[in-house]
Amino acid sequence: MRIKIIGTESLGVRGLSCVIETGDRKVVIDPGLALGYQRHGLLPHPVQVAVGEKIRREIIKQLKDCTDIVISHFHGDHCPLVDANPYQLAASQVRSFFNKPRLWCKGSHDLSDTMINRFDHLSKFLGRELPDAEGEKNGPLSFSQPMPHGEGKKILGTVMMTCIKDGKDVFVHASDIQFLNDKPILQILKWHPDIVFASGPPIYLEHITQLKRKKAIHKVIHLAREVDTLILDHHLLRCGEGYSLLDELSSMTEHKIICAADFMGCSRCPLEAQRESFYQEMPVPSDWHKNYAQGKVNSIGSGCDMWLKSHKLSFFLD
Repeated sequence: MRIKIIGTESLGVRGLSCVIETGDRKVVIDPGLALGYQRHGLLPHPVQVAVGEKIRREIIKQLKDCTDIVISHFHGDHCPLVDANPYQLAASQVRSFFNKPRLWCKGSHDLSDTMINRFDHLSKFLGRELPDAEGEKNGPLSFSQPMPHGEGKKILGTVMMTCIKDGKDVFVHASDIQFLNDKPILQILKWHPDIVFASGPPIYLEHITQLKRKKAIHKVIHLAREVDTLILDHHLLRCGEGYSLLDELSSMTEHKIICAADFMGCSRCPLEAQRESFYQEMPVPSDWHKNYAQGKVNSIGSGCDMWLKSHKLSFFLD
């Protein structure tokens, strides 16, 4: 089994995108990304935009010859969008690559009205049904029943987890579970995975109280002790404190608790967590985002390329 994580917070973008290759199957899971449209009252810094462009190109590249596409749910950092903003993956950029692969999608039930509309618009735009794969099995692929998105509040709906088996190797993609509900943890344990790629708790949000945080940490440690490697990323790493907590958690079990950048053997790239400092170090003209959306300016420039190279992230400039 070959695992390549393409885009998530420790790699510079919002998302949980990866590619799994096993036998004659190449599975792209959650082909989408976002940059956090507003944080601290600020739009994405051009450094973030530059990295987002690189990851968007990589997702498109991987879709070109995949055999299977999995969409865990229909938030903009997990799937292509018909009405994408300039920092997301537009459905128009990948439409032709959705013609041949098998599609495995979160069903249209347990979604907010906004997400149902997004589901319908995407299906019509692609010219294909987005089949409900929840509870289905196909070759090495297995999909969970609907799982709570975080705590399980109705407004966020549910998500679908994916399990891929290759001989003795078992990989689980646990999208947006956030370790705030027991149900997905129990399902993951039933699959007996070696590696789990999951969203950690969103400690950057005010409603995550100390009690909720403590309970989430307990679930993380419980799962980590049952698997060889827990790749914890996404919501957890949208703030600097998340990286400190990740390192603290990794010291609490003999098994690995790491982020996606660690797993891929590259530098951590906490761009959203550093957005305010980017604006201080490299001020952005007030009309930059408007001009970027209109194709009048490029993301590389104004010191962005020098910053990426100085932080050993020049591979984002390929």
